[in-house]
Amino acid sequence: MQLHVIARGKIGRSPEAELVERYVKRLAWPFRQTELPDQGGTVPPAPAHSRTVLLDERGKQLSSEHFAELLGKWRDEGVREVRFLIGAADGHGDKARSEADLLIAFGAMTWPHMLARAMLAEQLWRATSIRAGHPYHRSG
Repeated sequence: MQLHVIARGKIGRSPEAELVERYVKRLAWPFRQTELPDQGGTVPPAPAHSRTVLLDERGKQLSSEHFAELLGKWRDEGVREVRFLIGAADGHGDKARSEADLLIAFGAMTWPHMLARAMLAEQLWRATSIRAGHPYHRSG
């Protein structure tokens, strides 16, 4: 199953980009990243058998274990791609929220979208590590 991050804004050569790259290199699952301008641009169409997850302040707060469990469930159900959308400063519109399969949040605080991208990359790595039984992660 491919993990596809679709994010608004260019991450460039930033400290956040280094963090994203660090975790993406560790991923054992297929990964793709698409950058869109802050406004405009077209979100790539969702392939058949995909799920769309929006990072949104109104979303659910999942533990790393639950996130890993959800990704594993989708993979086992034959989902081909999970798309993670990160909006620009204004977030996502009501239409995008209503069409998403899941809204998730990294806590109640507001995070800069470039940092949220790095946090998502780390959580994707952690979730796939949990699924693989990697000893690094400590459940608690």
